[in-house]
Amino acid sequence: MNSDNDSAKNPGDESPDGANPAAATGDGKASPTGDAGAAAAEAAEGLEAELARTKDRLLRMAADFDNYRKRSRRDIADAERRVQEELLKALLPTFDNLERAAGHAEAAPDVKALAEGLGMVMRQFQDTLSNLGIERLASVGKPFDPAEHEAVQHVQSNEVPPGAVVQELQGGYRWQGRLLRPSLVVVSKASAPAPASEDA
Repeated sequence: MNSDNDSAKNPGDESPDGANPAAATGDGKASPTGDAGAAAAEAAEGLEAELARTKDRLLRMAADFDNYRKRSRRDIADAERRVQEELLKALLPTFDNLERAAGHAEAAPDVKALAEGLGMVMRQFQDTLSNLGIERLASVGKPFDPAEHEAVQHVQSNEVPPGAVVQELQGGYRWQGRLLRPSLVVVSKASAPAPASEDA
């Protein structure tokens, strides 16, 4: 009986290890290679989207920085104009008085009165500079300082020691610790030695 049943089976129905050959082909099922390709395509799309967002952010940042730079330049230019306006407003009264003094100079009968008027204008100008934080450098009688003085001449002098300022040709000024311009000065030098007398 068993031999009849065994002979009824098709020898090709089973593989040597008992597996079904039709099942081994994977017909009707998704391929692992296809799943990996879809995942790679999805990842690439995500990267492209992230790249586009990053590019957009960078473009916005560049535009914001350019606007900030232009705005900063305008602010600096406006600040410089305001400082110049304040300086001119502070100096204009002195110029007005100087203009009046020049107008009276032609008809002034007394030279001393004219000199006094000009002296008043000079004091007003000095007070204005002081209020603006500008100070005049002291030079005459001081030791020569290359950081504040510019020597234009050296002369022999008995009034000050060698290396000291004898005369100021143009005043120097400092503003808030910064040198605006040096003083043009004449500096003393040592006297030449007297020639030795010859013995008779």
